Amino acid sequence: MISARLSSKCLLNDMIRAWAPALLIALVWLSGLAHAEVAVPPLRAHVTDLTNTLDTAQKQQLETRLAQFEAKKGAQIAVLLIPTTQPEAIEQYSIRVVDAWKLGRKGIDDGVLLLIAKDDRTLRIEVGYGLEGVLPDASAKRIIAETIAPHFKRGNYYAGIATGIEQLLAVIEGESLPPPRERSAISGSVKNLESLLFIAFMLAMGVGGVLRKFFGRLPAAIIIGFVTAMLAWLIVAPILIAGVVGVIAFMFTLVGGGRGFIGGGGFGQGGFGGGGFGGGGGGFGGGGASGRW
Repeated sequence: MISARLSSKCLLNDMIRAWAPALLIALVWLSGLAHAEVAVPPLRAHVTDLTNTLDTAQKQQLETRLAQFEAKKGAQIAVLLIPTTQPEAIEQYSIRVVDAWKLGRKGIDDGVLLLIAKDDRTLRIEVGYGLEGVLPDASAKRIIAETIAPHFKRGNYYAGIATGIEQLLAVIEGESLPPPRERSAISGSVKNLESLLFIAFMLAMGVGGVLRKFFGRLPAAIIIGFVTAMLAWLIVAPILIAGVVGVIAFMFTLVGGGRGFIGGGGFGQGGFGGGGFGGGGGGFGGGGASGRW
C-alpha cells in the first residue's frame, strides 16, 4: 500500500517536472497578451469608430463637417473612438496615434486629434505644434470638461463629439493659417492622366494587335504611340503629358499589348487613383488635455 502511494507520488512529481516548462511558457505568453499595446488603426477617414458607437449617418455628418473645414482652412482634425488604451495611459496612446497618422500640414503642424477610450471613460484632445498657441492646454481642458464630458455622462456620445468639434473649429477659425492647397486642379490632372493611360492601354490591346499583324511590331507601336499622343494633346493642354502617354502607348504595343507592364491585369488596385484620406506630415509635442466622464 505504501509502495503504491510512493509510486503515485513519484509519477505525479515526474508529470509536474515534465509539464512545468510548457506551463511556464504558456503563462508568460498569456501575460504578454494581457499587456500588449493596443494597435494604432490605419487612417482612412476623419472619423474612425472602433466601438460602433456612432451610426452611419452620424459618422457621415462628422466626416463631411471636418472635410469641409479642412478644405476651407487647411487644418486637419480627426476623431478616434476605441474601447480602451490599456495598458497604456491615454496620453501615451494618443502620442502613438498622432505619430503614426501625422495629422496636419507639414511645417504648419495644424492637426488635432480627439481620442475617446469608451470603456476607460477617458478622452483626450491632442494638439499639433502649430495650434498650441490658439488652443492651449487650458482651452482644451475646458472644452472637454464643459462641453464634451456632460454629454458623455448622459450617454449622448454623438452630441458630445459634435459640439466639441464645433468648439474646436471655432477656435481654429480665428487663427491665421496659410491657405490650403488647391486640390481641384491636381485631382483633375490625375483623373485626366488615368483616362489617357486607359485609352493608351485599350489602343495597344485592341488596335495595336491588329496593326502588328499587318505592319509588324515596331511600325504598329510607332503608329499607336503617335495617335495616342495626338489624342492626349487634344484632350489635355500640356504637350509633355501627351508625349509621355504616347511613349507609354508605344511601349505597350511594342511588348505585346501591355502584358509586360501589367502582367495581364488592369489599372485599379495599387495603381493610379488609389487616393484616400491621410495625414499631411504634421508634428505633435504632447500639447493638449485629457479628461474623464
